[in-house]
Amino acid sequence: MGLQAVLFDMDGTLVETEQYWGEAMNALAHQLGGRMSAAARERTVGTSMHFAMNVLYEDLGVVRREDQRDADAAWVEERTRELMDSGSHWRPGARELVSEVVASGVPAALVTTTPRRLASVVLRHLTEDLGCEPFGVTVCGDEVSARKPDPAPYRQAMAALRVDPAGCVVIEDSLAGVTSGMAAGAAVLGVPSLQPLHPMPGLTLRPSLTGVGLAELAEVLTARDRDDPAA
Repeated sequence: MGLQAVLFDMDGTLVETEQYWGEAMNALAHQLGGRMSAAARERTVGTSMHFAMNVLYEDLGVVRREDQRDADAAWVEERTRELMDSGSHWRPGARELVSEVVASGVPAALVTTTPRRLASVVLRHLTEDLGCEPFGVTVCGDEVSARKPDPAPYRQAMAALRVDPAGCVVIEDSLAGVTSGMAAGAAVLGVPSLQPLHPMPGLTLRPSLTGVGLAELAEVLTARDRDDPAA
C-alpha cells in the first residue's frame, strides 16, 4: 500500500515547544518548594497534563487537594501559552518535510496532546511561516475521548482524513505518541528529542527529520510491512 497520509505530533516533533512545558513545570515546582528532577521531566514528555502533574507531585513528595491540582494545571498551561506566544521554532528538518508534504498534495494531520487554545498559538506561527495552512485536519488533546498512548487521537484524525491506517505514517518523538500511532495501525517514524526511544517492530528510528522526505516516509511503510506482513 502506498503512502496515503502523514500524521505529525507537534511538541518536540515539529517544534521546539517541549522546553516551554518543562520551563513551566519547573517554575511550578519552585513555587511548591522543590525542584523537578530530570528523570521526572523525561517521564512527562508526550503525556497528558493529569499524568504529568501526578509525576511532578510524586517527584516533589507533595500532596495537593483537587482544587489545588486544577489551579496548578491551569497555571502551567497558561505559562506555557505565554511562552509559545513568544515564538515557535521548527525542529531540524521539520519545516522542509512539512513543505514537501504540502506541495505533494499528500493529506496531512496534526495530532497533539496539547489543548486547542495552546496548539492554535503554534499553528498560527507555523502557518505564517509557511504561507499556507499545512494540515487538513488538526486533533488536540481536549478534543478526543482518550489521550496518547491510547490510539483514539490518531484514529480520529485518520477517520477525518478518510484514509486507511495501513497507508499512514505517524511521526512522533515520545513513547506515548509512538504507542498511540502503532496501536492505531500506522507505521511510525520516531525522532526522539527529550525522551529516548528504543527499537521495536513497526518503528523506524532516526535522530532527526533532517534529510527526511516523502521517499523516506515510503520506506517507513515498507519497513513496517517487512516486520508485519499482515499490516
